[in-house]
Amino acid sequence: MKTRFLTFGDINAFFALLVDNVVNLVVLTGILVQGFGMPQEFVVSKMLCGTALGVMLGDIAYAVMAMRLNKDATAMPLGLDTPSTIGVAVAVIGPAYKASSDPYVAWGVGMATLVTMGVVKTVLAFFGDMVARILPTAALLGPLAGVGLALLGVFPAQKVFSEPIIGIVCLGIILYTLVAKIKFPFRLPGVLVAICIGVFLHFLLQGEGASHLDVGALAGFSLPTLEARLIWDSFGRAVPYLPIAVPFGLLTIVGGINVTESARCAGDNYRTRDILLVEALSTLVAGFFGGVAQSTPYIGHPAYKAMGAKSGYAWLVGLCVGLGGIFGVLGYVVTFIPEVVVAPILLFVGLEIAVQAFSVVEKRHFPAVAFSIVPVLAYLVTTYTGRLIVDPSTMDAHLRLEVETIAIVGRNFILTSLLWGALMVFLIERKIIASVTTLIVLAVFSLFGVVHSVDPQGAVTLPWLVECNIPVQIAVGYFGFALLVLLLFLVSDKGRG
Repeated sequence: MKTRFLTFGDINAFFALLVDNVVNLVVLTGILVQGFGMPQEFVVSKMLCGTALGVMLGDIAYAVMAMRLNKDATAMPLGLDTPSTIGVAVAVIGPAYKASSDPYVAWGVGMATLVTMGVVKTVLAFFGDMVARILPTAALLGPLAGVGLALLGVFPAQKVFSEPIIGIVCLGIILYTLVAKIKFPFRLPGVLVAICIGVFLHFLLQGEGASHLDVGALAGFSLPTLEARLIWDSFGRAVPYLPIAVPFGLLTIVGGINVTESARCAGDNYRTRDILLVEALSTLVAGFFGGVAQSTPYIGHPAYKAMGAKSGYAWLVGLCVGLGGIFGVLGYVVTFIPEVVVAPILLFVGLEIAVQAFSVVEKRHFPAVAFSIVPVLAYLVTTYTGRLIVDPSTMDAHLRLEVETIAIVGRNFILTSLLWGALMVFLIERKIIASVTTLIVLAVFSLFGVVHSVDPQGAVTLPWLVECNIPVQIAVGYFGFALLVLLLFLVSDKGRG
């Protein structure tokens, strides 16, 4: 199995990344079919194959980049962005279908929205290197540490203990082979062993598959086709949904900058612009050929490198996802892989990310990493408590206010975490101009909902159209903080730009 660019570790990485992508595709299908009543055959034949095409091209491009970098480089993992896949399905495609009762209308809106996101990402990709040079490492890795601990830690742990016999056994295998790095007999890949044992236990104990989708409708050949005319005709209908969708694209750009820094710290020095351009162009291709979910570089590069993966796993995942979408076999695959089996793999990825953030950052910048994690924790809390505020009668007014406040802290959390981490580093380093500039950016962003959005979907808002004055209060608070920092630095005469 060992060649210049393919190692035994690629097998572990292949199964980990493949399962993550496949689950996202089936979650997308489940939301649209079960949640909004869209025809399942239409979703699978029209939407999934184009979406899978974007993933295939992105992973293959990253594999080629790794091969060109050096023989020991690990390819950047790419897949569907989970938050935006769910968010666009729930807040864009589903409502468009409900309003029109026409799957073609909803499909066109989804494609037009995705193409718009791809264009925005392509433009911003050329500024990625500049952002990476300006922002400190702690600011770039802090949000990833938060995602690793809060989202890839807590969510998978909840899944593990939802079926504890299966979950704990699978988690034990992952910890034994990937964290403790103890080899299985015959060098069997730990991820594959965990999946096989988990699936076996699931069928033994549950007696049924993991998916409630109509598997028969998931099969069938469907070649992606260029849908330029439908996209053009759908832009008018897509405009009302862009304030919700475009911020998702902005967040993947920020995430791409972060993961490029993460890969650099792990030893693979990719150019930020190239990483961002690949994800942007993959999103554009997916949109033009029927896709409705954007691709993004995943934050698990250190974990895949720890597995010993090179570029081979990205080649394999890209081809399997792309061809699986075209030939309609993705539904069959995911049917036999329950969420409880996948969860320990995601938990391991989260641990590796968090460990890296604290291992490569200077010790005096640890507070910046920790501070960056706070908005992610707020988002984590909101994912559970936020459902309670839909009906005001479910809680008293004081508790409702507290829940809404936590939600505001957590919305658009990646960008908030990035800026909070940068602010803390600049303060620690006594950089007056950088500190004040960051606070002003936070003030302006919060005023328009780019961070701390008061919209339940996290959309950009105009302060004069918002019923409450919370955006203004937050902006004034950040401006006041900036003024205070400026005055204190000038008085102490210890600041330096």
